[in-house]
Amino acid sequence: MELNLLTVIVGIVTLIIGVFVGIAYRKNVAEKKISGAEEEAKRILNEAIKTAENKQREAMVEAKEAILTARNEWEKEEKERRSDLQKQEHRLQQKEENLDRKTDNIEKKEENLQNKLTELEASREEIETIKAQQRAELERISGLTAEEAKNFLISQLEVEVTHESAAKIKEAENHYKEESDNLAREIIGLAIQRCAADHVAEATVSVVPLPSDDMKGRIIGREGRNIRTLETLTGVDLIIDDTPEAITVSCFDPVRREIARIALEKLIQDGRIHPARIEEMVEKAKREVDATIKAEGERAVFETNVHGLHPELVKLLGRMKYRTSYGQNVLNHSVEVSHLAGLMAAELGGDVASAKRAGLLHDLGKAIDHEVEGSHVAIGVELARKYHESEEIINAIEAHHGDVEPKTLVAVLVQAADAVSAARPGARRENLENYIKRLETLEGIAASFPGVEKCFAIQAGREIRIMVEPDKITEDQMVLLARDVAKKIEDEMEYPGQIKVNIIRETKAVDYAK
Repeated sequence: MELNLLTVIVGIVTLIIGVFVGIAYRKNVAEKKISGAEEEAKRILNEAIKTAENKQREAMVEAKEAILTARNEWEKEEKERRSDLQKQEHRLQQKEENLDRKTDNIEKKEENLQNKLTELEASREEIETIKAQQRAELERISGLTAEEAKNFLISQLEVEVTHESAAKIKEAENHYKEESDNLAREIIGLAIQRCAADHVAEATVSVVPLPSDDMKGRIIGREGRNIRTLETLTGVDLIIDDTPEAITVSCFDPVRREIARIALEKLIQDGRIHPARIEEMVEKAKREVDATIKAEGERAVFETNVHGLHPELVKLLGRMKYRTSYGQNVLNHSVEVSHLAGLMAAELGGDVASAKRAGLLHDLGKAIDHEVEGSHVAIGVELARKYHESEEIINAIEAHHGDVEPKTLVAVLVQAADAVSAARPGARRENLENYIKRLETLEGIAASFPGVEKCFAIQAGREIRIMVEPDKITEDQMVLLARDVAKKIEDEMEYPGQIKVNIIRETKAVDYAK
């Protein structure tokens, strides 16, 4: 046991001695590494210093070379600038010499002009003296002053010019009017004769008859539910008033008004009136109206013999069956315009097919002008372009109310046919107030001219009869006055057809034998 303890002690002592020996060895090795690192650092530092000195010397050499190069370039540029300045100075010196010479020449010319002006002034004074002597001599011989003679000549010249201009205007107007009126009357008269059409002005509201006044209460329904349902589904206003056995259907959209009218008639006939039945009848009426629209469009196309129309255009034509303009049915009006334009085109040797096509489509925009913003002309042009109509047809649609200039014969014929169809007796209903206002405007325009004593609009505004004061308006001035009145009417009024301006000048002499 003592031997083992001794062995352990010896081992521990040996281990401690080993640790100290290891520490001493490591310290010696570390000191050697530190010494080597310091020597390496000194070597690197010395090399860096040498490299920096070399770089500095190279940079100094390059800088000196750059300075030398820049200096040479600057000296070269300086020489060029001096050369340019010398050249410019030489040119300026030459220009100055030229200006001096020109100044001398101008001074000489001014002197010559001044001399000539002096001579002209003297000549003018001499001429004025001679003119004054001649004027005095003429006044003495004629017995008139210069102002009186001037006024006399002007009045004579004015009378002669007025007479000559009136005679020429009247002669030219009579000649061209006679030829154009005869030809136009023949063509339009033949077209109207061959296209006879019946017209009845249509109303803008629909009246549905009732079997009895008791039906009004059933249509209104409990707390108004039936009438509200019908108005909501169709978008119309039902007017139920004291009118016996009748209900008025009012709506700005004629198609919706027709749907409501048909649905209401079906409900009255069926007798079962409640919201569900109303909805069913409105759907049936819509299908019926759609079928009628399609059939009417196809009828119009067949009747006018216009081929190749887009199916949507045919439907739009059918919608015009329920559209009126001044009480005139637009679809019937379009068919008639198509026939008239085709007949006139045939008489003139034009394109009959294009004329009939343009006439049928000219009011196309009225089919949806309740739904789309803009005039029916602009809407029609847009629809025609959308469905690939030709530019000739588009121009005829755009020009039929004079919004643009007509570019083709077809456009002019559509204008004429549209006016003829609208001007037929009974074709259009006109508001009495607008009619009276138009007559008053016509008489006001005529009365606004000097020398007019009285004026009367007669023949439903198709003629204005003007009485003039004979001491203020001469025979020749009557022709000019008629032309001026007609021109002002054309500029300021809108009217169907034409207005005849009839001027009457009457001189009376009254005496009594005693």
